[in-house]
Parts: sequence; structure tokens; C-alpha cells
Amino acid sequence: MRIYPAKPQKVYFYATCLVDLFDPQAGLDAITLLEQQGLEVIFVEKQTCCGQPAYTSGYDDQAKKVALSQIALFPEAYPVIVLSGSCGGMMHHHYRRLFKEDSQQNPVNEFCERVFELTEFLVNVCRVKLTDTGEPTSVVMHTSCAARREMNVHVTATELLNQLESVELRMQDYESECCGFGGTFSVRHPNISQAMVEDKTHHITQTNAETLVSADWGCLLNINGALQYQGKALQGRHLASFLLERTKGAQS
Repeated sequence: MRIYPAKPQKVYFYATCLVDLFDPQAGLDAITLLEQQGLEVIFVEKQTCCGQPAYTSGYDDQAKKVALSQIALFPEAYPVIVLSGSCGGMMHHHYRRLFKEDSQQNPVNEFCERVFELTEFLVNVCRVKLTDTGEPTSVVMHTSCAARREMNVHVTATELLNQLESVELRMQDYESECCGFGGTFSVRHPNISQAMVEDKTHHITQTNAETLVSADWGCLLNINGALQYQGKALQGRHLASFLLERTKGAQS
């Protein structure tokens, strides 16, 4: 069981490639959420990929080079807040496996201990208490496989949504099933991926929720693309943006 540190004064922010490319506003919204907790947020502009595509494709040497280049960007002992359970799982868990019995093992493990997914950090370190200022609405949430099974942050994301008094969280059937993205999986096995996302979008839309949220933009790209192709009006958004919108102007 993970032991959480006391709330710090400063944190590093790791936006992830997909947020940077497809939804930079979600990154800005997440930074605002952290700043509302009285934290100084440090964004290192040279950050790039966490190395997960190379790692899951079997290219360990290349993944190690990427990992070391990223670790070097965060030299101070501040927590590293990651805007994705998938990238968080790579950096918190799989970096350790990559460097097991390696000369860099100890400094890598020290870095891994500083990595937190956003909702995990807000709930377990900041002990955030949200005040909902929005109108009554309903929401359905999708949690990525890595976020759920490696980081266990479907629990913390749900806790944050449950703090919003006027938000009804609706549960989809087969909630824990993959959306079919899986990074390179969707490229290598497009027909299987398509069948999986069709199931996922069916279960999501069956809830009749007004809003779809997720803390992983890889899943959102896949699900939103399928919904658009199906002619559905529903489009998912990052959980950080939804939380900020619901609590804007409120004291946490």
C-alpha cells in the first residue's frame, strides 16, 4: 500500500504528449486546480513522451533512453503530477521494471516514488474538498485500463466527482472494460479495437448522461472519434476541465 507524503509547497507538472497536442486547455485547467491548493506548479518545457510506446512495443533500450531523459528534467525532490493514469503507470511502475538490476536503479526508483496521477494527488496528498457551483447535471466516467489496474485512480476520480453536490455520477455497464485504444494495440489490431470501442460507446450512451469525462486523453480520442463517426452529439472531456468548471470561484 502506498504511503503518501505531506502536502508540499511545489510540484512538477507532467502534461503528457496527448494533452499537449490535443487538449492543452486541460493541462492549464489541471495546473489551476493545483494552484488553488496553494501549490507552486513548475512546468518543464522540454518534457516529451514518457517512453510507453517504445516499452509496450518491446523496445526496452529505447524506452530506457527516453525515461532517463525525462527523469533528468525533474531533479528536485518535488512530486511529479501526471495528467494521465496510463503515463503515471509507466513512470511509477514500469520505470522500475525497466531499470531492475541496472546501475541507475536507485535514482530511478527514487523518481518513481515522486510520481502521482492528478486525482490521486488531489485526494490523497492535498485532501481536497470541492465545492460545486454548477447547475444540476449528470456525468458518466471512463477510466483507462492502466489508471484502473496499475494506479487504482478510478477510486480517487470517483471520489472527486462524488464531492460535487449537483453532479449525478451514472455508472455504465461493463465499466471496467477497455475502450479498445491500448496505444499501439489500436493500430496493430484495428478490427478488434473497433469492436471494443463500439461496445464501450454503446454502454456510455445508454446511461443518457449529459457529460462524459475521463482522466486519460488516449481513451478520449478513441471514444470521441467513435462517437463522432456514429453521429452522436456526446463528446468526452478531460476530468480536470470538468472539475475546474464545476468549482470555479469556489474555495477548496
